[in-house]
Amino acid sequence: MKSSRDLAALLRRRGISDARVLEAIGRVPRERFVPNELRGRAYDDRALPIGHGQTISQPFMVAAICATLDLQGDERVLDVGTGSGYQAAVLAELAAEVVTIERVAALAERAGRTLAAAGYDRVEVRIGDGTLGVPERAPFDGIAVAAAAPSVPEALYAQLAPEGRMVVPVGSRRDQRLEIVTRGPHGREERSSVPCRFVPLVGEAGFAEHPAW
Repeated sequence: MKSSRDLAALLRRRGISDARVLEAIGRVPRERFVPNELRGRAYDDRALPIGHGQTISQPFMVAAICATLDLQGDERVLDVGTGSGYQAAVLAELAAEVVTIERVAALAERAGRTLAAAGYDRVEVRIGDGTLGVPERAPFDGIAVAAAAPSVPEALYAQLAPEGRMVVPVGSRRDQRLEIVTRGPHGREERSSVPCRFVPLVGEAGFAEHPAW
């Protein structure tokens, strides 16, 4: 596979049907967001290491998260776990405003440079504990979490706008399911989606940085 358009075609065959998401995937140059030595694998449908124990997410999972958010183009979105910046770039193709937060300063700074060079300089990159969100920029119409939490972080739910939706992997360090959390007219609504495997979400409402086991 050689291009973002090839990747979008693969994701369509794998069951991603949201046309806006497929078009966004087809526009974002994923090779810019992977280490130079892995650029030959940039359009594989798999997660790849980016340093600091983190990965660039599998494109299928990025597409599934973005499709589940059901963005129409005028929303403000929070991206938790910037990593390489790839998911933030895809979200920037789908929403009016994107704020992304990463706890590893070196990754956040590199992602900021990569996003700007790729034409996504309007993405706002923050350094901090993603489990606490960015309350001063709330409310968010959508929140996309690209790391696994032991439970839905309450601080993130509190930053959802009415009718806002959050997608977050929830489970153990090894196995999770995507949870879809909506601030509905009658309160909080949750449902489980597909099984997944993400790196742990580290922070006050996440996992400890250094597990005991």
